[in-house]
Amino acid sequence: MPKMKTHKGTKRRFKITGTGKLMRAKGLKSHLRRKKSKRSKRMFDRMIEVNPADVKRIKAKLPYGS
Repeated sequence: MPKMKTHKGTKRRFKITGTGKLMRAKGLKSHLRRKKSKRSKRMFDRMIEVNPADVKRIKAKLPYGS
């Protein structure tokens, strides 16, 4: 049976931790940053966990991720 292909857009947007959690970056951080507070800009740098409702769909696109 041939290898399954990884979805490249998903590969770039999500990271899988050592314990198997799916992490994603926050949106709204690319432009219009001058009007945002320093604290909110710092918060955009952190990765957050993916909603449990979306995990199954995303992991299907990353067959060799975990």
